[in-house]
Amino acid sequence: MPMPQTYFLASREFDAFIQDVRDTCMLQTHHQAYHTLRAVLHTFRAHLTTVQALAFANCLPAVTRAIFVEDWTPVDAPPSFPDRKALIEHVKSIRKDHNLAPDSAIEDVAGALRRSSIDERELDRVLSELPSGAREFWAISA
Repeated sequence: MPMPQTYFLASREFDAFIQDVRDTCMLQTHHQAYHTLRAVLHTFRAHLTTVQALAFANCLPAVTRAIFVEDWTPVDAPPSFPDRKALIEHVKSIRKDHNLAPDSAIEDVAGALRRSSIDERELDRVLSELPSGAREFWAISA
């Protein structure tokens, strides 16, 4: 069996993705983009069970998947998704002293993710099976 392309091209795909996050969020550095991406992913993860989070993770490219699960302590009964304002506040609270996430961070990261090498149909299928609020979290304006 050949090595899956998601692993073979992981660095190249992640570099393009993090540049897109940086540019879309109007950040200055890759480090700022990484912290914004990490905050968005961890905010989303906080509202999922382990099974739900792993189903979502399977849709992500390799490096993004690793960031999604890093430093994770799963909980049996995660809170439901709050409104967008509360989600943005949570994103901005993660590593507050190093976090320059804009108010549009969730939608900006969602757009970059959807422009990356993911299978959008599979992502939307998985999101439709997750709790109420999951699909809205990753929605982008047309």
